[in-house]
Amino acid sequence: MKKLLLTTVFALVLFSGFSQTKNFIDQPYLETSAKVDTLVSPDRIYMNIIISESDTKGKISVEELENKMADHLKSIGIDIDEQLKLGDLASNFKKYFLKQKDVLKTKNFSLLVYDALMAGKVIMGLEKLGVSNINIDRTEYSKIENLRIDLKSKAILKGKQQGLALLEPLNQKLGKVIFISDFNTRFYGKVRGRTAGIQVAFDEKKTNNSEPLDIQFDKIKVECEINMKFIIE
Repeated sequence: MKKLLLTTVFALVLFSGFSQTKNFIDQPYLETSAKVDTLVSPDRIYMNIIISESDTKGKISVEELENKMADHLKSIGIDIDEQLKLGDLASNFKKYFLKQKDVLKTKNFSLLVYDALMAGKVIMGLEKLGVSNINIDRTEYSKIENLRIDLKSKAILKGKQQGLALLEPLNQKLGKVIFISDFNTRFYGKVRGRTAGIQVAFDEKKTNNSEPLDIQFDKIKVECEINMKFIIE
């Protein structure tokens, strides 16, 4: 009796699932996908700065270079307490322990700036101090989550407009949404490298103290895609 009861319940579950699937398939529906994108300028630029005594052939110590770097960063408006962080402590003095006699110390820093103009000032100023090992680690857009939501909403509206346009010549109405698939948001144009993504123009007539006249970061492309199914009424 128990075995018969279990078999009956299982059959009912299968029938119910089949019925729901069949009902979905039997409904006239329209499927459409919509993609929207936008370009944003990065407002969080992470720079990797390596200070090494080898840059000056041991003539200037890491500590002195570090102080000069700090003075320069403060002079151009950078809050070094908030924006400058010391890198991996385990690797900062690697050369010191590898070479007991020929000591050439190295320190690694991470610097956060908020626009490409400031990044250009950092690169130019530190090169004048003898610090040339500077890389763009990564770029970010601080309001990316809000942007994602906005793009998804626009993609849904675009998908609905496409559905209405497809059914209008058929004199049919677009019903409620029965399925939405949200694809991952994609990013294009992230940059890496010493001056990757930075475009700088200098005035050749000026002296070595010239400042960047025009500097920009390549914009980041953010793309969102939505797939939707509507009932056709």
